[in-house]
Amino acid sequence: MKNRPRGERNRLAALTLVVLGPLVAELALGSTPVRMAWLLLLWLPIYGAGVLLIRELVRRFRGGWLSVILLGVAYELVEDGIALQALSSPHLYGAAGWAPRVLGLNSAYLEANLPYHVVFSVTVPILLTDLLFPRHRHVPYLGRTGLVVTGLCALAGVALLRVSVPPNQDPGYMAPPGVLLGCLAAVAVLAVIALGVLPRRAARPRTDARVPSARALAGGGFLAALAFMGLLFPFWGAAQPAFTHGLWVLLPMAAAAVAAVGTGLLVHRWSASSRWDDRRCLALAGGALIAHTVFGVVGVADTALDRAGLVVLGLLTAWLLLVLARRPPAAATG
Repeated sequence: MKNRPRGERNRLAALTLVVLGPLVAELALGSTPVRMAWLLLLWLPIYGAGVLLIRELVRRFRGGWLSVILLGVAYELVEDGIALQALSSPHLYGAAGWAPRVLGLNSAYLEANLPYHVVFSVTVPILLTDLLFPRHRHVPYLGRTGLVVTGLCALAGVALLRVSVPPNQDPGYMAPPGVLLGCLAAVAVLAVIALGVLPRRAARPRTDARVPSARALAGGGFLAALAFMGLLFPFWGAAQPAFTHGLWVLLPMAAAAVAAVGTGLLVHRWSASSRWDDRRCLALAGGALIAHTVFGVVGVADTALDRAGLVVLGLLTAWLLLVLARRPPAAATG
């Protein structure tokens, strides 16, 4: 293994990230049922190539996790705003009935899916791949040709999603031009900030602030993710989040926003400490990852086979996280 060329190891890391994207975002939640796991092949271009493109661009422009997060927001706007057009559709997934629509957008659906995709479609797969291949965490995995091919695959994934899901589940709907142009403009602005502005900022000074233990972070990540999803995603036949009716839905929406913003600010603060390390980062992400599979078992899967499959997948995930946590640290290149 040590004698293999670096480029070959980078391609293995790239392939791992491509697979982890849809595996974490779709299969581990149950959005794609275990009995229909073959559908992951259809999601590989947008999820897999999409998250790989984000990582490659951030590494090439020498950005950090804030850049990844902003491009994760852009990813959500591309997937749900342009490809699926679920952000504005009055029919798809019943999302228009979750909460009052704002400026023609499905407000609760946007609030639920934006953090979800930032965390589980983008950030967690990139983090896990960086930890699996620590020697290459600060360098691109691909050359220029690979980057171009990845970008084309991601665009093809957007087109594939557009022609496969809406025609069957939301036939005839087309988002208003204002929504599409707004999404495109927002994606462009986010990309400029993520790749052009943030990498130019001076590095944050390191502090000696105390940070929670890995065990506490795992529990906190679990509770935060479970609370956020339980507050915003309707389940068990509920028409609105948290089994609310009418404008009462604003209460769980506000609580979920506080939980998401509060967790983000705490992580931003802790990550500036010299005591913040990979083990704590993995514990936080691992707790959230297990929670999101638990929510899938409770609130997403609708057959015994799918629930059993998610339980097995959750146990396997927990075992792999423990194995990864016990690996000795390795020096990173770059």
